[in-house]
Amino acid sequence: MTANNWISSTDNRSAALAATPRMGQGFVWQDLQVGQQLRTFRRTVTETDLVNFINTTGMLEAIFIEDGYDGGAIRGRPVPGALTYTLIEGFILQSMIQGTGLAMLELHQKILAPVVVGDTIEALVEVTDIKPTSKGGRAVVTSRIEVYNQRQEQVMVYTAVRLLAGREA
Repeated sequence: MTANNWISSTDNRSAALAATPRMGQGFVWQDLQVGQQLRTFRRTVTETDLVNFINTTGMLEAIFIEDGYDGGAIRGRPVPGALTYTLIEGFILQSMIQGTGLAMLELHQKILAPVVVGDTIEALVEVTDIKPTSKGGRAVVTSRIEVYNQRQEQVMVYTAVRLLAGREA
């Protein structure tokens, strides 16, 4: 193969690679519609999740670090609401907004029931509003996220307002 053939071949591979859809790419805002619902995968919260989270964040509160804490009001090993939220956001990032989420603009959250080590959580995501921005190819997308445990009890609800990328005009 001559140098010119190799360069030409490389250019063709680069063009083909750029034209090939990326696996795991999230939705651009034009692919979403108000009222659309999506369900996340389920995930069991483990003791390791709790220990890693509280050590990383510094949330070394007695109810999180001492099994059977006498002053606790919750049976089992409660986990911070922030851990529940971040696990669900991880699912949303990996599937819905990977590569298309540009910014979290606003968040309103309500914790309705405790999550404890051993609970399995999942979420229902509903797109509630889409507002294209004046900068082309972007929109502000609002969604309502309802988080449930394995008994189908709602444990958290939050509204997320995000800036999402779109297809260029």
